[in-house]
Amino acid sequence: MDDNRCESDFHIAEMSVLKKSSPMPANSTVIKGYDFNDGIDYDTLLDCYMSTGFQASHFAEAVQQINAMLTVREEQFEGDLTLPYPEGKQKRACTIFLGYTSNLITSGIRESIRYIVEHDLVDCIVTSAGGVEEDLIKCLEPSYLGAFDLDGKALRHNGLNRAGNIIIPNENYCHFEEWLIPILDKCELEQKNSKFSWTPSKLIDRLGAEINDKRSICYWAHRNRIPIFSPALTDGSIGDMLYFHSFRNGGIKLDIVEDLRHINTMAVRSNRTGVILLGGGVMKHHINNANLMRNGSDYAVYVNTGQEFDGSDSGARPDEAVSWGKIKSECRPVKIYADATLIFPLLVAKTFARHVQKKQSKLQKT
Repeated sequence: MDDNRCESDFHIAEMSVLKKSSPMPANSTVIKGYDFNDGIDYDTLLDCYMSTGFQASHFAEAVQQINAMLTVREEQFEGDLTLPYPEGKQKRACTIFLGYTSNLITSGIRESIRYIVEHDLVDCIVTSAGGVEEDLIKCLEPSYLGAFDLDGKALRHNGLNRAGNIIIPNENYCHFEEWLIPILDKCELEQKNSKFSWTPSKLIDRLGAEINDKRSICYWAHRNRIPIFSPALTDGSIGDMLYFHSFRNGGIKLDIVEDLRHINTMAVRSNRTGVILLGGGVMKHHINNANLMRNGSDYAVYVNTGQEFDGSDSGARPDEAVSWGKIKSECRPVKIYADATLIFPLLVAKTFARHVQKKQSKLQKT
């Protein structure tokens, strides 16, 4: 073999493989994970996520975004100090919109969200019908852990409904109907006698008052005057009950346009806004579209497993929302590609729960 040709080959390969690097910026994060030789410290473990890489680093960035929302929310500001809806509710320097899908309330994430609402740490909620009814039903009857591979035919024969690996006995919905129909009767009378205009958010607020159970998200939303919007409220068991009830005396009418005015006006009149979206679908777009009315949110965190290759809104990355004006161009939004049942309790631990602990600690010292 020609020595000169070999030397040339070697030189080409060496230059390709051993290409010199440009220097990294001085503030670059060095990749390093948690050292369990230091003991088991879950707080420090989560702090190490920023330098871990991949979705762990996205988690740490989401923590920063949510903590920024909570910090700004406590700041003083000039201007109108009340929200347009509910009327007279105190406006915060940052209005936080929380959205979640119904399956998360079917799961134990319900308790994490209930904690946030109980401590009045968000200003507006959007969810699907199941996100409302599953919360209320769990105050009446429990759900149970099953398995993803249980036989559907056998479950149906036994009146057991499967949502993932969670079993919801059909009897739960029977009890829900027994509880809900008398309330709808009263609502219908108020509609006829007092000309009261019902909207999904007003009905959900009423159900939160009626359930009167501290385990409920709807209960605490009612207590703290946090509106829960559900533009697709009929798409679930509540819709079934509204359908059944409509055969009795004509049923109640729900004005979704009035609710649309409320949520959009909340966004328009906010000083700053932050959005936390768990999952996709209607709630994700409804919150983002409301923030379009103010040229985008200032902070944004997505947690879902959706992919964008099919053009779905559910899978769209935050940058797509930036292109529409639903998230501000100067925002640093974060999307965590993960199951929210794994991630959200950890997010709450590093953000909302820590915020509550700090406030309680300050009160104890005064």
